[in-house]
Amino acid sequence: MMSKIKERGMFMLGVAICFAVAGLSVLVEKLMPGELLGASIIALFMGTIINSFFHPAWIRPALKFTSKKILKCAIILLGASLSINTIMSVGKMTFLVMIFTFSACFGGGYFIRKLFGLNWKLSNLISAGTGICGGSAVAAIAPVIDADDKDIAFAMSSTFLFDMVMVALYPIMGKALAMSDIAYGIWAGTSVNDTASVVASGYAFSEIAGDFATMVKLTRTIAIIPTVLVFAYIGTRIKQKELKEANQGRKVNLMKIIPWFIGGFLLLAILNSVGGIPAAVSGMMKSTSKFLMVTALAAIGLGTSITDFKKAGLKPMFYGITIDTLVTLTALGVIWCMGLM
Repeated sequence: MMSKIKERGMFMLGVAICFAVAGLSVLVEKLMPGELLGASIIALFMGTIINSFFHPAWIRPALKFTSKKILKCAIILLGASLSINTIMSVGKMTFLVMIFTFSACFGGGYFIRKLFGLNWKLSNLISAGTGICGGSAVAAIAPVIDADDKDIAFAMSSTFLFDMVMVALYPIMGKALAMSDIAYGIWAGTSVNDTASVVASGYAFSEIAGDFATMVKLTRTIAIIPTVLVFAYIGTRIKQKELKEANQGRKVNLMKIIPWFIGGFLLLAILNSVGGIPAAVSGMMKSTSKFLMVTALAAIGLGTSITDFKKAGLKPMFYGITIDTLVTLTALGVIWCMGLM
């Protein structure tokens, strides 16, 4: 009896450590100038550094719970911040650019990953982070394809490094190309990964460009919904094939393709789209989702060591840079062809 109480106490302590790292990361984010570094990335790297000095065996169950269960709760609440109506506010021209950038991400990524020898889960996490909305897309897709925590960490790191470079280079390149505010806003909004980075690079060009880039980014975030459904289907079919090859005789039910947490995510997104969630409540749920996601990434960091990054090598980073560059050039090319330059 005492052993179980002690075990439960250690579990709760482990979860509390994850929340503490998340809280500290949010504080660091607020203290940093500008919006270059989000709390999610800070939590991931802070956890990884802590893991180098503190990695007892008793904390592992708490890390698994936080990185899996709490992450799923964060995904559900994320739905409350999405609204299909947002698409109507940016026009068909933005939608066309996004179609091409998504094709570059996932279509080009399919062939490029073979050159780098990456597994399909890691490569698609990086592609989703690049094409949709950085860490939120990585976090939303990871559970439906049963991605390893290390793959999530590598994908987050890859998209983060590109963003750090692009926040500085995008305004310079935009002015060198004499882009209009609207053209630059579309370019930054469709090709820079994380929301904070889109805001930073957009307003560094002009206030109008920043406003438009942010609006485009919110529209781009809606793509999480169909992308998650597609990967849920792919993941289910792969499981079905693996079971068949293993001669286990058990089949995966394709009717259950949507996991419970994705069902909750979709329900909240639909309710928010039809005005079923008050703005104040939606904002509160979005903030809670963001903090829980930071907590989950803190847990992933606490379970990932610097040695793991060394073992992975530079391939995930080079893959991410290649995909990001492809998306950047694709968006720029489509904008030019549309005569918006």
